[in-house]
Amino acid sequence: MAVIVALGAFLMTLAGGWTAQRVTDRRHLVLGLAGGLMLGVVGLDLLPEALDAAGTEVFGVPAALLLFVAGFLTTHVVERLLAVRQAAHGAQDGTGGGGGRGDRAPQVGLTAAAAMVGHSLMDGVALGAAFQVGGGMGVAVALAVITHDFADGFNTYTLASLYGNDRRKATAMLVADALAPVVGAASTLLFTLPEEPLGAYLGFFGGALLYLAAAEILPEAHHDHPALSTLLCTTGGVGVIWLVVGIAE
Repeated sequence: MAVIVALGAFLMTLAGGWTAQRVTDRRHLVLGLAGGLMLGVVGLDLLPEALDAAGTEVFGVPAALLLFVAGFLTTHVVERLLAVRQAAHGAQDGTGGGGGRGDRAPQVGLTAAAAMVGHSLMDGVALGAAFQVGGGMGVAVALAVITHDFADGFNTYTLASLYGNDRRKATAMLVADALAPVVGAASTLLFTLPEEPLGAYLGFFGGALLYLAAAEILPEAHHDHPALSTLLCTTGGVGVIWLVVGIAE
């Protein structure tokens, strides 16, 4: 049953990526919506789940929040290292300088998209684990996974293409993201997943996702088009995730 439901997540992920491809003439709105969706997923879905699953404290701080900060910092460090490496390479080739989006390392976009694929894989694992608990839990998790996988597909394609990767690479990451929940759900036929490691992963991934939304996606959305419509798209993205979480609960 979990694998069958994961096929619905597969289709929703592809639909999200297809939507991101088709609105290139409204790129600022796409990025504004993507940033809102990512912020909503982190604050309203990932962090609450992480705190529930990995609620143990380390020196007075929940382990999930420590991993959340670690995920944020790790993403920042990886991005800076890749950006410095590309800048040095550009200087050696005589192509450095100019600043702006052209200096962004495509590897950062692929790494971020790969993180989304990993998250979708864990979505499938969570889906399979929920059906191990019982049908009611499985249905609730299925609703959340299928609906927010549209946002995952949307964000995966957007992240890959934002950093200068061509359409072929962005589409490849989208397809991988669509297949991931099916693979994750199928894997739970072979094992039972402990709750605490899943919570630790969600905390770490939430920090990485928040960095991408706050430091990359939203500034890019509002840089050339500081319009009210962009802000409304961001707010609307958060609202969509809130609605999804509320319905799932």
